[in-house]
Amino acid sequence: MIRSAAAAAPTKGAAAGGRRAATRNKLFAAAVPLIAEQGFSATTVDEIAERAGVAKGTVYYNFASKEVLFEELLRHGIELLAASLQNTADEVAARGGSAVDTLDAMVHNGLEFISTYPALIQLYVAELWRTNRAWQSTLTTVRGRAVAVVESVLGQGVDSGELSDEIDISLTASALFGMVLVAALDWQSYQPHRSLDDVHASLSLLLQGRVGGGAIGAGRAVAAPSPGH
Repeated sequence: MIRSAAAAAPTKGAAAGGRRAATRNKLFAAAVPLIAEQGFSATTVDEIAERAGVAKGTVYYNFASKEVLFEELLRHGIELLAASLQNTADEVAARGGSAVDTLDAMVHNGLEFISTYPALIQLYVAELWRTNRAWQSTLTTVRGRAVAVVESVLGQGVDSGELSDEIDISLTASALFGMVLVAALDWQSYQPHRSLDDVHASLSLLLQGRVGGGAIGAGRAVAAPSPGH
């Protein structure tokens, strides 16, 4: 009996952890559009709880305050993006792709992520300019993780001789990261008729012309590969 109880304990713990994670994700999903629509200050915990379909106490059980919920929301979202970019980089590297192939696939992945979570990225970009927020250090840290994935690929490209050693890796990584964020938000807000592949193809031309050293308009066809191809 003792052995059975011991064996069951981790299962119960895992189930409880899974339920809590599901509740937190539900709260994240409710908070993102509300805050995007109304702003952080105007959004109340009651509204978040109501949209999530839970009691107000559930919000405070999972997060000490609305500020903590929002900080964790930003952390969770950008960490998801960083992990997604890293997975894409690993997949292309496993296929023997070049640094530019990897960056191009990461651009596609980033656009896909943003098209799936547009309100989240809208909030993230807005918060980048508000340096007086309590969660600014957290935002800086998680942004650094996402940009570091791009820096790593650029560094490998420079080391292999594929990319120019004149590249400022840190600044170029930030520029590429920012390019995808701004282009995707512009696409979602002002050019929604464009397809993801259309937007990716345009950024792919820019990427290969500015980073890969390819000559745009010189008769060279630039493929716009998507992850997995």
